[in-house]
Amino acid sequence: MTGAGRTFFVADLHLTDERPAATGRFFRFLQDDVAGADALYILGDLFEAWIGDDHDERVAHDTARQLKSLADAGTPVYFMHGNRDFMLASRYAAQSGMTLLADPARLDLYGTPTLLMHGDTLCADDIAYQAFRRRVRHPLTRALLRHLPRSWRHRLARQARAGSTSAKAGKPAEIMDVKAEEVVRVLREQQVCRLIHGHTHRPARHLHAVDGRDCERWVVPDWYARWGYVVCDAAGCALTVENSD
Repeated sequence: MTGAGRTFFVADLHLTDERPAATGRFFRFLQDDVAGADALYILGDLFEAWIGDDHDERVAHDTARQLKSLADAGTPVYFMHGNRDFMLASRYAAQSGMTLLADPARLDLYGTPTLLMHGDTLCADDIAYQAFRRRVRHPLTRALLRHLPRSWRHRLARQARAGSTSAKAGKPAEIMDVKAEEVVRVLREQQVCRLIHGHTHRPARHLHAVDGRDCERWVVPDWYARWGYVVCDAAGCALTVENSD
C-alpha cells in the first residue's frame, strides 16, 4: 500500500526506549502506509520526553534514521513541538530530515485552508498548565535548560513527568480537554474551517459552528493502548484508530 495523493497526521506517540512495541508500530506505519505520501505531519509529543538534541535514548537515533529515509525517498516530514518535546531543535530536525513548524501552522490542504496545532493551548480552562507552559517555553528558560548537564536534564524531565501525572489526577476531566469557545475563537481568527490537533488523547471528529458555518475539528489519537492517524486527500479527511498489537 502507498500513501500517494494523501497526507498523514500523527501526534502523541510518546516514543521511549521503555515502549519498544510503540516504536516498532510507528516504523511499520512509516514503511507500510506513509511511504510515497504527499507529506507526514507530526503534531507534537513524538517522544515521551526530550532533554535536548543530545538526547541519548536509542529510540531517538533509530527514529531519526527512519524519518530521514522517508524524507530522502520523497515524502516531506514536518514536526510541530508538543508539551513533551518542545526542546527539540534544528540539529535533530536536520538529522531526521524534518522541517520545524510553528504552532499554530496554517496550510492549504488540497484546496481547503487547514490549521494545525499541538492542541495544548486550546485547553484554556487549565489555568495552572497554561502558566507553566508560558514559563518553560520562554526563550531564556530553554536556553538555560540546554546548558545544564545532561544528567540534570534527565532528572528534571523525570520530575516533570511525575508532576504532570500527579496534577492530572487532581483535575476534572473537562479541564484537560479543549475549550469550545477557544476553538471557535482560533478558527475565526485564522479564517479556516478545518483544524487538526493532538494532545488530548481523545480521537474524534467534532463540528463547531463559526459565524454560521459548520467547521470541523479532527483530534489525532495517542499511541498508548491504541494507535492511529488522521489522513486527508482531495475528498476530505478520515480518522483511523487501531488497537495496539
